[in-house]
This record gives sequence, structure tokens and C-alpha cells, in this order.
Amino acid sequence: DRVSTQSTWGRRGLVMGKPRGINTARKLGDHRKDERWADKQFKKRHLGTSLKANPFGGSSHAKGIVLEKVGIEAKQPNSAIRKCVRVQLIKNGKKIVAFVPNDGCLNFVEENDEVLVGGFGRSGHAVGDLPGIRFRVVKVAGVGLYALYRGKKEKPRT
Repeated sequence: DRVSTQSTWGRRGLVMGKPRGINTARKLGDHRKDERWADKQFKKRHLGTSLKANPFGGSSHAKGIVLEKVGIEAKQPNSAIRKCVRVQLIKNGKKIVAFVPNDGCLNFVEENDEVLVGGFGRSGHAVGDLPGIRFRVVKVAGVGLYALYRGKKEKPRT
């Protein structure tokens, strides 16, 4: 309260209004600075908690080790078991579930394989009828999963 707001006499008696005058810039700037925190997008950008909560830590992809293969039931009204894998990320040890796309591609993924995991296209939101799955497998043992699926490449022997 470095600059007091100006009060004027109106129909209803003494009325408080906007700060006016030569020294109000600081008051207006401080007020704007405080009020910006009410904006959801501003708060997300500046708190830094969304970066901490993101398993990738701000990057687009991350490598991890396959812990197990899991089948996840699709949400209603669909009825299917979507093939996924539990992956432990190398960079921070966080465990995530990643979808394995394309028909039969789960056969290319073994436990303890190193996989490259990417986002699922909705910036951290689940896609389609997959409940809570935000990531998908892109590469297995350094070879693209789609190339394996099409038969263009073979998985290297270990």
C-alpha cells in the first residue's frame, strides 16, 4: 500500500476507485503481478511442478527397460485387451506404462529389452479407449518398432 487509492464523492457517498495520479505505476504493476497467479496456464508455466511431475523431465522421448508385459482393458463401449508394457526409465528410475502399437508387435518386445518411449500425441493426456496410458513404445533394442512390424528390419541378437 505505497499509493493509496483515490476516493471520490459519488451518489452513494465516498467511493473507492482505481488508483490514479503520477505515482500509481508501481501499484498497478504489483497488482497485476499478484493477479496473474490466478491464471491456470500462467501458474502451470511458472511453478515448475508440471516439469517435476512429467516422467520424461521435459524431454520428448526417454529410454527404459521393460519390466513386464501387461494387457489393459479398453474403456466402454469398446471391448478389447490392449497390449502394453511396464517400463522403468533409465534417466530417473520412474516406472510408467507404455502402449505397444500395431497388431502383433508385442511379440517383438521381450522383458529386460531396452525400449525408446515417446508421448502418445496429446501432451500428457490419455488417448482413445486406453485408460491412463500417456506413452507408447517407439523403438526396441535400437530398431524402430514400425520397421520390425513391416519386416524391413530384424531385431539384433543379444
